[in-house]
Amino acid sequence: MTVQVKTLAIVAIVAPIMAGCATKGFVRKSMADQRAQLGMQIDSSVAQERAARMSSDSTIMADVSNLRKDLDSLRTEYGAKITALQTGMQFAFPITFAFDDATIADSEKPALDQFAKVANKYYPGSVITVEGFADPAGTQAYNKKLSARRAESVKDYLSTQAGLNATEIRTIGYGENRQVVPGAKKDDAGADQNRRVVFVIENRGNASSSVAATMP
Repeated sequence: MTVQVKTLAIVAIVAPIMAGCATKGFVRKSMADQRAQLGMQIDSSVAQERAARMSSDSTIMADVSNLRKDLDSLRTEYGAKITALQTGMQFAFPITFAFDDATIADSEKPALDQFAKVANKYYPGSVITVEGFADPAGTQAYNKKLSARRAESVKDYLSTQAGLNATEIRTIGYGENRQVVPGAKKDDAGADQNRRVVFVIENRGNASSSVAATMP
């Protein structure tokens, strides 16, 4: 075999090997590039998630701060007594009624307006129960109906004048049960406190629920 033939034969053998090595090198480089790109994507996702979590935490803290201010305003300006319940929040307002009457006095409407603002802002979609009460004058059956009328009157005002959704407001009349001043009726001292309404807001698992859980 001539030298030229031998050389061609060697080239024929070596060329595929070199090509294979080049291909493997390219594949390794491509895989390394893909791993690096994937790593960058993961880092970016982690950074975005961390930023979103921090933003969410900041939002919740801001909501807590603002809610505290608004609830303090309800306490100081309107004398509301606010209690955290296992399933939500109870708002006891000094919203009272005249004897044997279910009409909302004009002096009570600013408190209802402010309550509606708080409910809309922090408890959207939550069920609000308006509980009505009466003093012990009259029969239990009559007082229960009267207290239910008072609750319905408040519901009507909240839904038509204060911007709350009527489908999310329930009413119930408790009559002369749970008297604030036991036995006080008609013109007795403290009888007006028995003729009142109380609000209960049920949490619905939204952001406001976590905010409400932090309240005293």
